[in-house]
Amino acid sequence: MSDSNTTDFTNPSTFILLGIPGLEAAYVWISIPFCIMYVMAILGNSSILFVVKREPSLHEPMFYFLCMLAVTDLVMSTSILPKMLSIFWFNSREINFSACLTQMYFIHCLSAMESGIFVAMALDRYVAICDPLRHSTILTNPMVAKIGLAVVLRSSILVLPNPFLVWRCPYYRTNIIPHTYCDHIAVVKLACADISASNYYGLSLAFFITGLDVFFIAVSYTHILRVIIGLPTKDARLKTFGTCVSHLCVILAFYIPALFSILTHRFGHNVAPHFHVLSANMYLLVPPMLNPIIYGVRTKQIRDRLHWIFPHKGT
Repeated sequence: MSDSNTTDFTNPSTFILLGIPGLEAAYVWISIPFCIMYVMAILGNSSILFVVKREPSLHEPMFYFLCMLAVTDLVMSTSILPKMLSIFWFNSREINFSACLTQMYFIHCLSAMESGIFVAMALDRYVAICDPLRHSTILTNPMVAKIGLAVVLRSSILVLPNPFLVWRCPYYRTNIIPHTYCDHIAVVKLACADISASNYYGLSLAFFITGLDVFFIAVSYTHILRVIIGLPTKDARLKTFGTCVSHLCVILAFYIPALFSILTHRFGHNVAPHFHVLSANMYLLVPPMLNPIIYGVRTKQIRDRLHWIFPHKGT
């Protein structure tokens, strides 16, 4: 066997993103719902940021955390959709090695940030319901800023080893990635060197961050439900629980697809490759689209402000 095929990708300068294997003929049709989701995510999250900035009554911890979530969703969508659409529309598959590692870092870092923001929002609901008289003194603006900084630092530091572990792989058997973006495990599988350290770190990181955050959210809502059950009237219980519905919906919309994608990608060896790629894309694209819709529909303050800014004739 000649060395020409084994030395070309020792230090690849570019990777080739294959897209969705087996569905190349349907790229134009597949791009339509993805493009719609991206436009809805941009418009929805931008509207949330605009409304909260313009309305002083929304300058509260819950809406500050919602703005953090909106910014994270905007960056998350933009980190993968433009390149994905360029593959579908223009067959532009090449991505620089450094750009690939950067995209990989931002995708996993932003996912960890989003999970951390859900914990912060659960803390806000816990304090608002279980200790309402001290809510304004506990979650002050400086405290909200510190929580946001802690979420960013935790995600940035914990995810940082991932691209370095990929970068230090000395040899790649090919530079073709069967994916629409630079997913960590998809890139690692191209290396011929021992990838156990990178594989185990990526898997343990996913379960550590997700497991810890889900645990804190579960503890918060256990206490919240105890307080709600103890309220004297049914109307009071429903009204109080109604303040948590939006948060619970976005949590489910994030964690269920995330866990499904992680488990099928790591252990679903008999699952079709195009199903792997589609599930991974849905996990990253559906929550940014749904989050502003859920909060816009369920949160009266945002809904009322949107109606005031964009009045509908005849309503």
